[in-house]
Amino acid sequence: MLPLAKPGSMTEDERFMFECFGYIIIEDALSAAEIEAALTASKRLHADTNDAWRQIGACVEKEPELAQFIDHPAVFPKVRQLYDDQFILQSSWSTLQAANSASIGWHQDGSDVFEFRDVSYPPPLLQLRASYSLTDQSREFTGNMMMIPGSHRSPVRLPADKRKQLTVSPIQHNILCKAGTALLFHNGVWHSPMPNHQDIDRHNIHYIYSPPWLRRSDRFATDPEFLAQTTPLRRALMGEYERPAAPFGGGVPLIPFED
Repeated sequence: MLPLAKPGSMTEDERFMFECFGYIIIEDALSAAEIEAALTASKRLHADTNDAWRQIGACVEKEPELAQFIDHPAVFPKVRQLYDDQFILQSSWSTLQAANSASIGWHQDGSDVFEFRDVSYPPPLLQLRASYSLTDQSREFTGNMMMIPGSHRSPVRLPADKRKQLTVSPIQHNILCKAGTALLFHNGVWHSPMPNHQDIDRHNIHYIYSPPWLRRSDRFATDPEFLAQTTPLRRALMGEYERPAAPFGGGVPLIPFED
């Protein structure tokens, strides 16, 4: 009953699972060397923070090791297939759930100013999140992601009085995964981090892809030094192009994919 997918291009079966569940789980997305490099970078980012729940945006600009996951071959082809080659990296985040802490808060991704679910029903795919686990979460209470499958299609919101509870529905899915697993999910899926009862911090990194007209959510502008040093593909994915006189009336430059 798990929506398990393989690294690489999205198959028809995987697309069907994504549309039904609102997410897919990609095991062995990262190699041991990639996990180590990303975890080391994430630890550096959080070295001077001490909150139980810590989230640092624009992480690809702050830690060069994390830029490689913008277009990682295990996940990026699936992003392309879901967005039809017209999208940007809206934001990148390094998150930490501190050892022996809890930050339960069930929510849908999006904007508090104007909720994505208010745009239409069902909520459109405006933020596609690729979340990489950098620490082992193969047991419960290790900072796992908790999801309610199919909730991106529900016209009924999760009751407000349940959103700080650990168990909110008999259909919720507490995801158990080892380090190096990627979770790709729709902004409309209700989700929350599980408490972390182990003696080590839980680290995840997140890459959020959106339509090209959506405003960046982790920065006002991309660091020019990062843009000068990165690849043409990643530069395009950061959404750094000249805005036409009429918003997007002249079209959006094509992303320079290799194929």
